[in-house]
Amino acid sequence: MRATRSKLLGIIFFGVCLFPLVFGEEEVINVDELCNATASERVDYEFSSDILPKQHIITYKGYFPRLTRENYVSAALRNAGVSNWTLVRRDNPAKEYPSDFDVIILEEAGRRALDALKDHPAIRRVTAQRQVTRTIKYIREDDCGPAGCLYSGWRNHRARALHSLRKPRENNGYTSRKLLRTVPRQITSVLKADVLWSLGVTGEGIKVAVFDTGLARNHPHFGRVRERTDWTGENTLDDALGHGTFVAGVIASRADCLGFAPDADLHIFRVFTDNQVSYTSWFLDAFNYAIMRKIDVLNLSIGGPDFMDHPFVDKVWELSANKVIMVSAIGNDGPLYGTLNNPADQMDVIGVGGISFDDRIAKFSSRGMTTWELPYGYGRMKPDIVTYGSGVRGSSVTGGCRSLSGTSVASPVVAGAIALLASGVPRHNLTPAAVKQALCMTALRLPGPNMFEQGHGKLDLISAYQFLRKYEPQVSLSPSYIDLTECQYMWPYCTQPLYFSAQPTIANVTVINGLGVSGRVKEVSWHPHLPHGVILSLSVDYSQILWPWSGWLALSFTVLETGADFDGVVEGHVNVTIESYDDSGEKTMKNATLTLPVRARVIPVPVRSRRLLWDQFHSLRYPGGYFPRDDLRAKHDPLDWHADHVHTNFRDMYRRLREHGFYLEVMGTPLTCIDTSLYGALLLVDPEDEYFPEEMASLKKAVDAGMSLVVFADWYNASLLRHVKFYDENTRQWWIPETGGANVPALNDLLSMYQVALGDRVFEGSFKLGGHPMYYASGTHIHSFPEHGILITAQLTDQGHQIMSGEKPSGGPGASSPGQTVDVPILGLLQTDGETRDYTNDTMEKMPKAGRLVVYGDSSCLEGGAARNCHWLLLAALQYALVGHLPASLKEAATPHQQRLRDVHIIPSELPQRAEGGRLHVYSRVLSPDGSGPRPVPECVTPTPLESQPIHAAPAARTLAPRHQPTDPKSIGAPDIEGTEPAPRTWRGAGAAPSRHTAGEHTSPSLTSRAMTLLAIIAVVYCLTAAWKRCGRKLRRRRLMSLAT
Repeated sequence: MRATRSKLLGIIFFGVCLFPLVFGEEEVINVDELCNATASERVDYEFSSDILPKQHIITYKGYFPRLTRENYVSAALRNAGVSNWTLVRRDNPAKEYPSDFDVIILEEAGRRALDALKDHPAIRRVTAQRQVTRTIKYIREDDCGPAGCLYSGWRNHRARALHSLRKPRENNGYTSRKLLRTVPRQITSVLKADVLWSLGVTGEGIKVAVFDTGLARNHPHFGRVRERTDWTGENTLDDALGHGTFVAGVIASRADCLGFAPDADLHIFRVFTDNQVSYTSWFLDAFNYAIMRKIDVLNLSIGGPDFMDHPFVDKVWELSANKVIMVSAIGNDGPLYGTLNNPADQMDVIGVGGISFDDRIAKFSSRGMTTWELPYGYGRMKPDIVTYGSGVRGSSVTGGCRSLSGTSVASPVVAGAIALLASGVPRHNLTPAAVKQALCMTALRLPGPNMFEQGHGKLDLISAYQFLRKYEPQVSLSPSYIDLTECQYMWPYCTQPLYFSAQPTIANVTVINGLGVSGRVKEVSWHPHLPHGVILSLSVDYSQILWPWSGWLALSFTVLETGADFDGVVEGHVNVTIESYDDSGEKTMKNATLTLPVRARVIPVPVRSRRLLWDQFHSLRYPGGYFPRDDLRAKHDPLDWHADHVHTNFRDMYRRLREHGFYLEVMGTPLTCIDTSLYGALLLVDPEDEYFPEEMASLKKAVDAGMSLVVFADWYNASLLRHVKFYDENTRQWWIPETGGANVPALNDLLSMYQVALGDRVFEGSFKLGGHPMYYASGTHIHSFPEHGILITAQLTDQGHQIMSGEKPSGGPGASSPGQTVDVPILGLLQTDGETRDYTNDTMEKMPKAGRLVVYGDSSCLEGGAARNCHWLLLAALQYALVGHLPASLKEAATPHQQRLRDVHIIPSELPQRAEGGRLHVYSRVLSPDGSGPRPVPECVTPTPLESQPIHAAPAARTLAPRHQPTDPKSIGAPDIEGTEPAPRTWRGAGAAPSRHTAGEHTSPSLTSRAMTLLAIIAVVYCLTAAWKRCGRKLRRRRLMSLAT
């Protein structure tokens, strides 16, 4: 009996000792996690964003109670004689608070009512109400097909979209053997969040807002969900889709897949319905509520190309002005450039890109530059920073964990990191500018990627923490230097040197004002370094007010005539003086002077035949009107929003031209302001705008004087425009394009002086030209061409007829086209003042003095991501246009003159006519806003250069980049948390953190803890007593035996 009791007590003791080990931390095992991380699922999204008919958002000049707002609207519409209107009642948590906007439904007299509202002194703006629709699809990566699915599917169709969570393929195609990578189990361990946890910094006391799809009810990973609010009217707070739960878990999960700030206070804003629909007004109400709740950090894993959605953009600025630190995903439209999403592209928002765990830029991560500034200026550097966004583990809606990828993942990683940092630094250091400076100035630059891919570099959590602890209000510049010779980081500046007579090279620098929410640029001075810096001229433009916390500074570099023959590197620096009131209650005026180092390579002026002029001025795009994509097969991405710039969607083409020794300059003004005698050829690629009559006359003179014209057009058909319109099921409204892929009627006006015209039929298909596989993606055709010109044809399918008749289209590039093909003239080459032939062997005296014309009917093949690019064709066209040599590949493909039809009506077609009732004049830079015709030609403005103040200075270091050494985690000390509340518990994550309690604090243990402690003590005492008795008996037995012997 005694032996049985001893065994029982031993078992109890063994169980007591192992109890904390077995039950101390719950571990949920996901079977999918045991597999290689490269073969999991991704989440694919489809979005649409449409304007609601009869609904408009009225933005007031202040916050007013509901009755006051109704009185303002009633007074404005009563004076206009409008009575049939309704203000939409918004039933959400912000309904009892004053507001700065209303949603109005106008049943009649729309234009008269809108004009009356805009004239009211209390109303700032009236804009259309937008609806966003989203569809989620969960796709196994292995089900994507042989081409993969990284870039398939929908791309932000007029959307402010939740960014796709992706698990990208690491290898293109299929291979039987793969290099297996180790994917970290905890993202927090990789960024060393456990080091801050060990100091007691756990996010405690920081309010974090998550704008998403809600949060799963009673989810076991979250302990401090302070508030869940619904802004959709569905009367539910749960997350039926899982997106919001995953994002919240990356920020603040405290179990299994750990979040960065487990003790942060989560405020969940459900802004998407279960049917994945949202409205701009829902976001505006939720933003206002976030301001009233004094949110510290706000994560927006949403975005879209619409940076002209004024109510939304203005409200984001207002949030930043109220010290809400906003973090947003930069977008999942990579690897194309110019695909940044709003609001991440705003200066006051921290825009986050994604990288993989091997520190490579994720293919899905959108690239810069910003495109707000085009065509007159140049884009800003974005993203701000990058961090891990591929294969990150986060909370699943079912309670376990899952691994997903996308900038939707990278954004909450940064938001959670900010919440963690904020809980360990003094409160007065927590401004949007200070946090952005901490992240950007301490980021680790990745070798290889350029600034439009990685921004300032990879997030360094520990260094940012040290920076914020010692932060002193300051002003910084982004980028902090301009080195036009540094490749690859300063791409594209480093790829083309400066020279006299070139179009200005513009660098757009962001000013981050940590001194206060508002400031101004007081003075800018230019100090070239002797002896050679004086040949560089600098003009400057900047935002008049730095608000909120930021502004822009545009620097235009040109070379003076004294440097026409110079070949070398020049240096200098720009001094920028910022004046701002500080952020304290004393409102003291402070000044800060910053130095911006400048370095550039200058070369002698290239010969005319190597200089090309790119027409950016006549390019129109979304946002604004519905400007369709050039490829009509792109049904899931119907909008042309990539800017059509040589450094965005035509980046690959630009690189190919530079590799062949061409110098490409961008024209951001009308042609009347350009000295065309300097250029060998003008490139008109996919223009959407009209042309001034004065431009046509200037172009005729330029071509007669020897400049050639290369045109890559696209489809246009007035009837087809009505067939490619899209219908919104919710609003029951049709959206019709403002123009086709290109403005062919305007091009025909331009080309009519050479008896050349493009037709109104739309063709598509695969063919071979000069031995190169080609794909004609929704292109136009040559309608008429002079008989002495050279024509090249291809067998293509009438895609326009297929669309209008409802026939099934071809399967894409390389697919066999059903139905009959037509021999379509697609390429024309013309010597404008004589016989069109090869002039290679002729002397200069025999060469025609006028330029040459090359016309091709499709521009899609020049864009990045094209199935089959035609860069070789552009080079061949330039060879003919610049030196008169017809490449053999084109000569063999040319249609013999005896087999050609006459110059008019080469194939049965009509000249395209401008669509009736179009709204192109609303968005045009050429047409008058009232549609009465062209505007007066803008005056040619030459920027005033800054006064040169040369100085003697030693040559700068090899690199102008600031040197930043990562902080050793062992060197950081305990946080100075004066004025903040201590964390009430120790956080046990990747490393156990000691409690932040002071010595005088005491936390009462729970009843369970007391019972466990008492039971353990009893077991230990019993075991010690039993062991002592047993040893004592053995000793006595041995003593007796020794005495007996």
